[in-house]
Amino acid sequence: MNYELRHMSAEDGTRVLDIYRQGIEGGNATFETNVPTWESWDMTYHHFCRWVLEDEHENVLGWAALMPVSKRACLSGVAEISIYVANEVQRKGTGTILLKKLILDSEDHGIWTLQSGIFPENTASLSMHHKLGFRTVGTRQRLAEHQGVWRDVIILERRSQLF
Repeated sequence: MNYELRHMSAEDGTRVLDIYRQGIEGGNATFETNVPTWESWDMTYHHFCRWVLEDEHENVLGWAALMPVSKRACLSGVAEISIYVANEVQRKGTGTILLKKLILDSEDHGIWTLQSGIFPENTASLSMHHKLGFRTVGTRQRLAEHQGVWRDVIILERRSQLF
């Protein structure tokens, strides 16, 4: 199968949110329980470092984006990762392609630290992050309640060697 990695556009919004919905419904991707509007999603994420991966039929299979961790100027180079992959292509390397691109693009945009919070049950995502140079910082135990269960979150980070 041939893939194209390209910048996300507003026209991708419906599919991006559909893949996000799949992540929500899967139960191990996010604490969120509702899909936001495109306008809300758009305001949450940086307007740079937004990528989609599509197949030869121009079907978006996954997306990656960065969100700021703080409004403070001293933390402008620290961003949180979001990567979501459609159910039909999970565990096929789609997430790895997106994360590799996000790492390279983030450095081009002055991001010196990438961080990610992952549920321990999401072993595929943990493995992918470790494979691409992320280290485990620690576990936030019982960070928040999700669907009636208190959930832990493993915090990972990757420090760029360019800064």
